[in-house]
Amino acid sequence: MPVTVIGIDPGSQRTGWGVVRETSGVLELVECGIIRTTTAYDFSERLARIYRELAAVLARLKPEEAGVEQVFTAKNAATALKLGQARGVAVAACAAYGLPISDYEPTLVKKTLVGSGRAEKEQVAFMVKRLLNVREADWALDTSDALGIAVCHLTMRRYAALVKRGENA
Repeated sequence: MPVTVIGIDPGSQRTGWGVVRETSGVLELVECGIIRTTTAYDFSERLARIYRELAAVLARLKPEEAGVEQVFTAKNAATALKLGQARGVAVAACAAYGLPISDYEPTLVKKTLVGSGRAEKEQVAFMVKRLLNVREADWALDTSDALGIAVCHLTMRRYAALVKRGENA
């Protein structure tokens, strides 16, 4: 059966999102984008915008599952806190929509797509385009990261199903 997943790369200034459908092992890009906020607004208003825009995407595209990038350790504690709050808003939007949510470390996403947990964002973007059979992509790196999270989620989902099948054999 087909499954549709949203991947989210949360950020307080740029939150990337990407929706991917898998049917019989074939990946298809549904839609992707980025939510941009500006420091001209209060931080709470920026978080509200992320929530509202993600909620609108969820209502329109109706994914069945979500993958969200975990917060990486930032050098600046204030930056890590803001990133964590943006991530919390993304998780809350998905939870309010009733989606099962899986968390992925950036290194796992990179290793799943590129083969190295230390891959550059451009390498992830390259592989995402290849896996989704997209020739020309003018999306931001945050968007390709989000698509990478969705693809990683679908890969982990297939792997878990294979393991379960093996245990029941």
